[in-house]
Amino acid sequence: MRHVISLLIENEAGALSRVSGLFSARAYNIESLTVAPTEDPSMSRMTIVSVGSDDIIEQITKQLNKLIEVVKVVDISEAAHIERELMLVKVRATGKDREEMKRMSDIFRGRIIDVTESTYVIELTGNTAKLDSFIEAIDPSLILETVRTGVCGIGRGDRVLKV
Repeated sequence: MRHVISLLIENEAGALSRVSGLFSARAYNIESLTVAPTEDPSMSRMTIVSVGSDDIIEQITKQLNKLIEVVKVVDISEAAHIERELMLVKVRATGKDREEMKRMSDIFRGRIIDVTESTYVIELTGNTAKLDSFIEAIDPSLILETVRTGVCGIGRGDRVLKV
């Protein structure tokens, strides 16, 4: 099962390394990882997507809580939550492909953020499935480069990850 784990960690050198090291030492794969400072500059929020049984994720959570830098750990996928990911795609846009790329961008509610004589850079946000669908919908030979941020997630309603 896919899990989205959010952590509050102290914003200091080596914290990210210790968290990712915990995963690699136990041979757990991290599908995506995002980290950035929060509204409190002394704290960072880390979002990790991993696949495993509930028992494995529970073990990971317990191990994460033992790390000194980790302030709080929550598996946000246990309840209602919102996930988003950002993707930038550079595509070949010449001749008839130019209009097709514009049309596909509009269909997926993307934005063309850079235009040259032969390329577009398209920005898309949404859940992972939406971004994957965009990639599958366009001709693979037109894709020049793809960059994805990884999943960011937040609990819905009154669920808050704070100290």
